[in-house]
Amino acid sequence: MIDMMEHPIRLIVNALGSPPRSLVERAHAKGIKISAMAGAEKHAIRHIEVGCDFVIAGGTEAGGHTGTTTSMVLWPRIVDAVTPLPVLGAGGVGRGRQLAAALALGCEGAWCGSIWLKTKQSEVIPEIKEKMFAAGSEDAVLTRSVTGKSCRTLRCAFTDAWETESAPEPLGAPLQGLLWWSQGRTRVERVRAKEF
Repeated sequence: MIDMMEHPIRLIVNALGSPPRSLVERAHAKGIKISAMAGAEKHAIRHIEVGCDFVIAGGTEAGGHTGTTTSMVLWPRIVDAVTPLPVLGAGGVGRGRQLAAALALGCEGAWCGSIWLKTKQSEVIPEIKEKMFAAGSEDAVLTRSVTGKSCRTLRCAFTDAWETESAPEPLGAPLQGLLWWSQGRTRVERVRAKEF
C-alpha cells in the first residue's frame, strides 16, 4: 500500500466529508495542511472540529456534488460560520470576476476544479475537450446517473435516458459509477472515432 505521507506533499483535501482526526494529526505532524470541501455550514463546522486548516466552500455549481446552495449564498454563510479560519470559494469560478466575487463575500481566495479539465495538462481526450469548449452553461445537467451521487456533467444520450419516466433509480455509489464507466467508455471511444 502506498503511503501518501511519504511523498513531498503540502496539502490534503477531503472531498466527501471530514477527514478522520487521526489523518489530520498525522498530516500536521509532517507539516502538511489539511482542508475539506463543505456544501453547508454544518459541514464546515465539522471540518474545524477535526482540525482542518481551512475550508473550501463549494456551491452547487462546484460539480454539483457538494450540496444545493449556490456559491453566492453559501460562501458568506461559511465565512461567517468558521471565521477566523480561511475559506476558499468554489463553484462556478472560471474568471477574474468570480474570484472578485469570492473575495468580496469574505473568502481568502478560490478553489477551481472543472476549468482545469480543458488545459493541455489535463488527461481529458481532445474530442471531449472540444465538446467542453463548445458547451454553454445550459448544456450541463445535474444528475445521479454518472456516479450515484449528484454531479454536474455535459448532457448526453446516457444522461437523457436516465431522466425518462421509465428509467430506474440510479444505483448508489460506487455501483452507478461502474455502470457509467462500462457504458460511458464505449461512448467516449465512439466520440474519439467520430462515430456519433
